[in-house]
Amino acid sequence: MKITRVESIHLRLPDVNDRADGSQETLVVRLHTDDGLTGIGEVDSSSVVAKAIIDAPLSHKIARGLAECVLGQDPFEIERLIHRMYEGSIFFGRHGAVIQAMSGIEIALWDIVGKAVGRPVYQLLGGGFRKSFRPYASILFGDTPDQTQRIAEELVERGFRAVKFGWGPLGESEASDLAHVRAARAGVGPDVDLMVDAGLCWDTATAIRRARQFEPFNLTWLEEPLHPDNVEGYARLCDSHPPMRIAAGEEICDIAEMRRLMDAGIDVVQVDVTRVGGLARAKRMGWDAAERHRLCVNHSYKTGINIAASLHFVAALPNTSYFEYCVEQGPLRTSLTIQDFPITNGRINVPEEPGLGIELNEEIVKKYRVP
Repeated sequence: MKITRVESIHLRLPDVNDRADGSQETLVVRLHTDDGLTGIGEVDSSSVVAKAIIDAPLSHKIARGLAECVLGQDPFEIERLIHRMYEGSIFFGRHGAVIQAMSGIEIALWDIVGKAVGRPVYQLLGGGFRKSFRPYASILFGDTPDQTQRIAEELVERGFRAVKFGWGPLGESEASDLAHVRAARAGVGPDVDLMVDAGLCWDTATAIRRARQFEPFNLTWLEEPLHPDNVEGYARLCDSHPPMRIAAGEEICDIAEMRRLMDAGIDVVQVDVTRVGGLARAKRMGWDAAERHRLCVNHSYKTGINIAASLHFVAALPNTSYFEYCVEQGPLRTSLTIQDFPITNGRINVPEEPGLGIELNEEIVKKYRVP
């Protein structure tokens, strides 16, 4: 079997704003083979940039587009193709958008192999540690504390027993930060797990102060309170013995950089399969976390493709329990895949169909595809 075509498909809603909502646009990768099998992947990046990285023609030996690195190759040789993409783009790559773009191709490779052998991807990754997970509803803070509380109440009414609020107005002022987190706890009640994603908004001293101020709200974790480059700050924050877990990692693409962040002391390692170069690299990060006895949780704020790939990823790890479940209601998030991944009895199940276990909704692809 050989790869005959690499499609990079940019999808974008008509109106995109600067909210921290990655489901407003995305880059889908579809690989075609001479056996008629196709694989689907997704990239969480600047889609136009990632598309250019995939589609770029040869400049020279170590400056070539990712599609050229895999065309004509055997999709079963996933590790070799990861290396081929990394080395083929090393002149302009190694980090950031190039690694993110690799994710879409790599995930699609796993989808092809799973379909070819009739197995779900998590089994190919050596997994099956868990077949279902506790989803937490992931949503942005409201514009006002009252709106935050109403959103929280609605999510609990929908059956969620864990909720995470993030970004939005957090960081505007101490009074606003406390008001929003207080409102979130009031909305979910005392028995629902509550997480807060600070969205990189504080310096180290402020993060230490906020962690202490948030103690009455009994947070399960405080996420990304600091800039990802502020590794020393994370070490100071973790050494201050905050009253909740500290979570981070979703901005990280590099394996060594993720290890440095773990070694700074974070408790929850957040890995996004559509950012870190795909499932194999995600699994390496997850096992690095397991060896350090840290909780590993997926980051997922895109479409059903990311949800499916993330379910296979966390199923292949022994140190997972929660699952980030984006509840944004845009059409790319809710309808890009035929499968909608329902929450049943408070759990989300890992797909058992061959490959990722998903199909694209071609009407949605056609409607939102950027020419």
